[in-house]
Amino acid sequence: MSSTRPARVITDGPRPKHAQLSDVLADLAVHELGPDAAIPSERDLMTTYDVSRATVRKAIDSLVADGLLHRIHGKGTFVARPRLESRLHLASFSQDMRRRGLTPSTRLLSIELDEPPADVAKALDLSADGSAWRLDRVRLADGQPIALENGWYPRALLPGLDRHDLGGSLYGLLADVYDLAIDSAEQTLWGETADAATARRLDAPVNTPLLVFRRVSYAAGRPLEYVVSRYRGDRYQLHMSLGRDDLGTARASTPAPASPQKQGISEGKQA
Repeated sequence: MSSTRPARVITDGPRPKHAQLSDVLADLAVHELGPDAAIPSERDLMTTYDVSRATVRKAIDSLVADGLLHRIHGKGTFVARPRLESRLHLASFSQDMRRRGLTPSTRLLSIELDEPPADVAKALDLSADGSAWRLDRVRLADGQPIALENGWYPRALLPGLDRHDLGGSLYGLLADVYDLAIDSAEQTLWGETADAATARRLDAPVNTPLLVFRRVSYAAGRPLEYVVSRYRGDRYQLHMSLGRDDLGTARASTPAPASPQKQGISEGKQA
């Protein structure tokens, strides 16, 4: 294994060998290799540090779980890029990426008129025979896929949506062309792992952890968007500032604080 520093000795001391090797690989990834660089092969690590294959795999597994490394099937293990961090507030994906010095882009997968599922139709307040645009897009930062978005938009409010350029900020388009500015939303967050189709679109391994957002957005009180966005958990994280909730000591007549999902929208979740 080539390195600018001599290999650290893995000993039979009180710390397990796999933990010692994890420290070595973390130091190598951060201080010598950098993002997207391949780490040495399992065989090279076994030879260099005189450890078993099981020890090597356990060390690598722990760093993959921590998000420092990621595997690409058939290619090897690589240093992961730092996660993009988002705060809970209303801003567009494009704005957020530009603030970070990254170039946002969008890969349009499809847009078509369709009859939405019952829960979507209810959320968008559509009539029984109301149709909506189904819009599927991949959002990228510096050419790297970050999120897969599957959204629904009422046809009656957005005629001819398919004739517009959907490669930029959708919220900007809605405001500028249709005079419908998104000003509030309800949002729910959960975790998943990427199935084969999602992983392929996000250029990620199958079972990559995902942050999933379901959001219903409004313009002047009218529901305008129902979207589920799946963000790569190895490239994206949320930051939240929390305050103490004194509901237990508040009087019954005191209004409860607004829930976090009503206070703002994750900036990485914007169109």
